[in-house]
Amino acid sequence: MVRHRGNENTNPFTFRQSMRRIFAMRRGSEAGPFLTFISYVFAIIAFLIAVLPFFYIVSTSIKRSKFLFEYPPQWIPKTLFWGNFLHYFEKTPFLRWTFNTLFVALAVTLVKVLIDSMAGYAFAKIQFPGKNLLFIAVIATLMIPFSAILIPLWFEVRAMGFLNTYWALILPPLANPLGIFLMRSFIESLPSDLENAARLDGTSEFGIYATIILPLVRPAMVVLGILTFNLQYISLLWPLSTVTRNEMLVLTTGIATQRARTIVDYGILTAGAVMAMIPITIFFLLMQRQFIASSLAGALKQ
Repeated sequence: MVRHRGNENTNPFTFRQSMRRIFAMRRGSEAGPFLTFISYVFAIIAFLIAVLPFFYIVSTSIKRSKFLFEYPPQWIPKTLFWGNFLHYFEKTPFLRWTFNTLFVALAVTLVKVLIDSMAGYAFAKIQFPGKNLLFIAVIATLMIPFSAILIPLWFEVRAMGFLNTYWALILPPLANPLGIFLMRSFIESLPSDLENAARLDGTSEFGIYATIILPLVRPAMVVLGILTFNLQYISLLWPLSTVTRNEMLVLTTGIATQRARTIVDYGILTAGAVMAMIPITIFFLLMQRQFIASSLAGALKQ
C-alpha cells in the first residue's frame, strides 16, 4: 500500500511535467521558423548597411568624373574607367606611401607590444614603492585629448630634429598607455604559483617574464597588436603635422594631398581609398582567426 501511494503521488507530478515540456516544445517549434526568418531579415539589412557604402566607393572609383554626379546614379557603370587608379602610379609615389605606412605600422606594433607587455608585467607582478600611484598617473594620461598635446609634442619632435623622418612617426605613438592597461589587467589575472616557484629557483624577473609570462599572455598580445596596427594604419592628424616631404608621406596623408587641388576629383580620391583598403583588408583576413581565437582564449582562460 505504501508503494502504491508513492506511485499515486509521483505519477501525476511526472505527468504534469511531461505535458508542460511537450507544450513548450510545440510552442518553440511554432515560433522557431518565424524567429529565424526575422533574424535573417535583420542580418540582411545590417549586411546591406555595412556593404553599400563600400560598394558605392568602388563604383565611384571606376567612373569618369563627368559621370559622378548624374541622376539617377549608375551603381554599375557601363564602361569601366581605370584612369583614377593609374593616376596614383603615374603621378604619385603611391608604392612608397604604402611602404611607409606598412613599415611605420609594423614597427609601432612590434615595439609597443613588447614594451607594453613588460610594463604590464611590472605593474601586475612586481612590488616596488609607489607602484599604484605611478599606474594611476599613467592611466590618467588617457583623459588628455591628443589635440591638447599636439603642438607641444610637435615642438619636441622638431627640437630633436625628427621632422620628416620615420622617428617622428614611430616614437610618439609608443607612449599610448592603453596597451599597458590591457596587458596589466590580463597578467594580473594569471596565477602566481609558477612565477613564485621560478623565483625560489633563482630565476631573474626578466627570465620569469620571458619564459613564463610571455607564453601565457599571447592572446592579449595578439589583440593588442591587431588594435595597434589598425589605429596606426589609419592615423592622419600626427603624420599630417610632422611629415611634409612627398616621399615620406603615408597613405592617409598622401591621399589627402590629392584633395588640395583646384578642382577636387572624387574619382581619384575614391580610387586611393579603395587601394588603401587592400593592405588592411588582407591583414585582417590573415589575422581574423588568431584574433577570434585569442579573444576567446582570453575570455575563457579561467
